[in-house]
Amino acid sequence: MKTIPHRSATTGRPNRRQGGIALLEAMLAIVILGIGLVGTIGLQARAYAALSDASQRAEATLAGEKLLGVMNADSNNVLNYSVTEGGTPTAAIKPWVDETQALIPGAVIGVTVTPQQLRVQVDISIKWKRKAGDAPNQHLVTSYIAI
Repeated sequence: MKTIPHRSATTGRPNRRQGGIALLEAMLAIVILGIGLVGTIGLQARAYAALSDASQRAEATLAGEKLLGVMNADSNNVLNYSVTEGGTPTAAIKPWVDETQALIPGAVIGVTVTPQQLRVQVDISIKWKRKAGDAPNQHLVTSYIAI
């Protein structure tokens, strides 16, 4: 017996098998899904880095405000709270420097106290690097304390 190929109703030509098209479509869908997942992973890495930077910036802000509060409460001895970047802190500021460096690993801290007529200008600089090779981040707070 002879097999008669099926003919298309509109053209009268034999239908050709389209074997493998479904496999090709599945592979294309997997490639597109893979590209989307790689992009999502990249975005997550960037979001984590931004979150880490924001966390350290918040710690620097809180540390600066804490030191200003301590200095305000001890305004008679405010000149004892000065420390150069990378220098040895005095006894008055050492606990704050140690606490800040524990909260912000690798922090370089500088506090400049500049006497003026009826007040003292306080500049607090906290620098840190999120990872080796990055440019340093800096948080600078300037405030005035009446004496």
